[in-house]
Amino acid sequence: MISSVCVHRYGDNVDTDTIIPGRYLTLRRPEELAGHCMEGLDPDFVRRVKAGDIIVAGRNFGSGSSREHAPIAIRAAGISCVVATSFARIFYRNAINIGLPVFECPELVAAVSTGDRIDVDLAMGAFFFDAKRFETPPLPPVIQAIVDAQGLVPYIVNKSKHG
Repeated sequence: MISSVCVHRYGDNVDTDTIIPGRYLTLRRPEELAGHCMEGLDPDFVRRVKAGDIIVAGRNFGSGSSREHAPIAIRAAGISCVVATSFARIFYRNAINIGLPVFECPELVAAVSTGDRIDVDLAMGAFFFDAKRFETPPLPPVIQAIVDAQGLVPYIVNKSKHG
């Protein structure tokens, strides 16, 4: 359970170029990417975000190009998970592949605003706000294992070592 994390709320169709503009794709270190996360949409994001905070967004979050840089920048900025009404499928896969949990929960999206504080139970897919519980299906076991390993590559390396 993560207690009292801050919500960073965004609308529909936040694309990967908005999350991390293309001019930064030459950066390789996650912390460098994090320094530019959301800057076109929310210039103060990197100054406000704290470890464990969450992004809550509308429909089609992560649309656009298939760049893995977007979820890497989000995770490196300290975001513990992204909750949206829906995700672009390639963003969803890229997020899981780098160990960033993502959940679809339209009810939570409709209920919260930027700056709201909520409690999060990632293992259960549960979010607590304003004396209400918002639930999503928990991540399937293999996806949870990938997230726990901090990404697909560490998961595969661990599986190859330990079976």
